[in-house]
Amino acid sequence: MAEFWYYVIMVVGILIATFSQLILKKAAMRHYKSWIYEYLNVLTIIGYGMMFLSTVCSLIAHKVVPVSMAPVWNSCSFILVALVSRIFLHEIPSRKKLSGLGIMVVGIIVFSL
Repeated sequence: MAEFWYYVIMVVGILIATFSQLILKKAAMRHYKSWIYEYLNVLTIIGYGMMFLSTVCSLIAHKVVPVSMAPVWNSCSFILVALVSRIFLHEIPSRKKLSGLGIMVVGIIVFSL
C-alpha cells in the first residue's frame, strides 16, 4: 500500500509539470518593457518554481517506481500538455503533432500490456 503513494506522487509531479508549462507559455506570450522582465515576472517565477517542485516529486517517486517506467509516465505529460494547451490556450495541434501523440498513446498501451 505504501508503494501506491509513490505512484501518486509521480502523477502529481506530472500534473504540476503540465500546468507549469502552461503558465510559462502564458508568460512568454506577453510583451515586456525590457528583456529582464521576461525572466523576472510573477508567472515565470511561479512556472519555474512548479517545475522544481515537479522534479522533487519525481525524485521522491523514483525511490519506489522502477526507472524503466519513467519514460512511459513522462510520455503521458506530452499528451497532457497538448490537451491542456488546446483547452486553455485554444491551440490547434497540427496533423503531425496529432500523429506523434497517437504514436505515443500506442507506445504507452503496448508497454502497459
